[in-house]
Amino acid sequence: MNEQQRKESSQIRQGTPADVKSDQDNLNRIKDKTSEDFMKYFETTYQPPSLRKAQRRRKEDVKVHYDFTIPEDLDNIGQGRKYMIRTYGCQMNEHDTEVMAGIFEEMGYESTNDTKEADIILLNTCAIRENAENKVFGEIGHLKPLKLENPNLIIGVCGCMSQEESVVNRILKKHPFIDLIFGTHNIHRLPQLVKEAMFGKEMVIDVWSKEGDIIENLPRSRKGKIKGWVNIMYGCDKFCTYCIVPYTRGKERSRLPEDIIQEVRHLAAQGYKEITLLGQNVNAYGKDLDLNYGLGDLMDELRDIDIPRIRFTTSHPRDFDDRLIEVLAKGGNMLDHIHLPVQSGNSDILKIMGRKYSREEYLELVRKIRKAMPDATLTTDIIVGFPNETAEQFEDTMSLVEEVGFEAAYTFIYSARDGTPAARMKDNISMDEKKDRLQRLNKLVNDQAAEAMKQYEGEVVEVLVEGESKKNSEVLAGYTKRNKMVNFTGPRSSIGTIVKVKINKAKTWSLDGVMVEETIEVK
Repeated sequence: MNEQQRKESSQIRQGTPADVKSDQDNLNRIKDKTSEDFMKYFETTYQPPSLRKAQRRRKEDVKVHYDFTIPEDLDNIGQGRKYMIRTYGCQMNEHDTEVMAGIFEEMGYESTNDTKEADIILLNTCAIRENAENKVFGEIGHLKPLKLENPNLIIGVCGCMSQEESVVNRILKKHPFIDLIFGTHNIHRLPQLVKEAMFGKEMVIDVWSKEGDIIENLPRSRKGKIKGWVNIMYGCDKFCTYCIVPYTRGKERSRLPEDIIQEVRHLAAQGYKEITLLGQNVNAYGKDLDLNYGLGDLMDELRDIDIPRIRFTTSHPRDFDDRLIEVLAKGGNMLDHIHLPVQSGNSDILKIMGRKYSREEYLELVRKIRKAMPDATLTTDIIVGFPNETAEQFEDTMSLVEEVGFEAAYTFIYSARDGTPAARMKDNISMDEKKDRLQRLNKLVNDQAAEAMKQYEGEVVEVLVEGESKKNSEVLAGYTKRNKMVNFTGPRSSIGTIVKVKINKAKTWSLDGVMVEETIEVK
C-alpha cells in the first residue's frame, strides 16, 4: 500500500466519538409489565431487520471509531464476579467471543467454565443451520433451573440468532427468564447492556436493524499465544438464497488496511505463529473502500511481517481474483491450503442458490489455482438436497468433487432458514433420499481424503504444535501448512513452536509421526 493510498484511506471514513443509541431504547426501559403487556408492546414497537430492505440496501458511509472505553461507573462492576460464554458456529463467532471476554475482563469479571460459578452466562449463537439453533434452545432449557436457584444470575443470548425476529419472539413467549438479548452490531455496548440487565426489572433487548460502525480499539481476550483470529471485514452482500448471514451480519464493511496491518504486527510481536484473516466473504475485502486495494494487496503487505503462517476464511469463488492467486503463489508465510466453498456441482442449482457462478467458472478458477500452485490443497462446503435437486444434478456434484480432488469438505443436508428466498421454494425430496445422497458424498470425500493422506507416509512435514492430543495426553498434536492434523511423540517444550515430524502412519483425517529434530528457527 503506497503513501497516497494510506492518505486516501484515512480520509475515507473518519469517525467521530458518538454515543450510538439503539432504536429499542423505549422497549428496553419498560417497567413492571406483565408478560401479556410486554408481548403486545413488543409486537407493536419492535422493528426487526427487514429482509426486503436489506436486499435493496445501498452503500453508505461507515464510520470508524477509536474511542471505545469502559464507562467509569462500570469499570469495576465485575469485581468478585465471574462470566461464562458458550460459543456456537463459525470462527467469526469465536472472534466475537474473544472481544466480549476482553470487555468482561476490563470490567473486572473473571472467566469460568462452571455454570454454577457464573454470575453471567452468554450464549453466542449461530443462525446458519437449524441444528445449531436447536442446540441453543436446548441449552436455554438446561439453564432455567440455575436461574430458578439463583435469580441474580444473568442469562443472555447474543450473536446471529438474536438478529432473527422469530428467535426473539420465541424467547419472549417461551423463555421469559432470559435477561438479555443483543445482536451482532452492538457488542461494544456490552457494558451498558450488562448494567441494564443487572439493575433493570425487565428483559433487555438491544437488536439493531441497521449495521453498526467499526469500533477499532475493542479489547480482546485471546486463547493462548499460538494462533490468532484477525477480522478484516464484516457482513456479506452476496445474498445466496439459502443463507441468513447477510441479514444477521449486515452489509460488507471493510476495516482500513493500516488498522489490520498494525494488529497483525502486534500479534507477531507477541509471538503468535499463525493468524487467520476472517470475513463472511473474506476475499471481497476492500471493495467498499474505493481504494483499488483488495485482499491480494493486503496479503502482499502481510508477507513482510515476521509471522510464519497466514490463512484466510471464508472465501467466495466469485471474488477470488487473479491478484490474490498471484500473491498466494509467492509462498513464504502465504499458505497454499484454500477453502473454496462450491455448494453444488450443477450450474442450474448454483443459479437458484444465487451463487453467481457456474460449474464451468468454478472449475476454471480451480485450474488457475492449480497452475499457479500445483500442490495446493483445496477443501470446500457442499449442500445436498437443495429444493428440487434432481438425482442427475446431485451426480454433477459428485463428479465435480472427483474432478477437483477435494481433500476435505463440510457437507450438509439443506436446512431452510426463515426469511430466506429458498425457504419459500417447494421441496419435493424425501429425507431418506437426502440422507442417502449425503452418505454417498461423504464416502467419496472420505476416500479422497484417505488417498491424499497416504502420500504423507514416510515424509517429513513442518507442524505447528498446539498442545496435547485430545485422546492421549502423552501425545502432542498440531497442524501442517496444509491444515493436516498430526499426532506425534515429542517433548512438551515444543508446544507453541514449529517442528519437523516424520509421518509413519496415515489415517483418513489425521497423521501419526515422530519428531525428528529440534525446533525450526522461524525467520
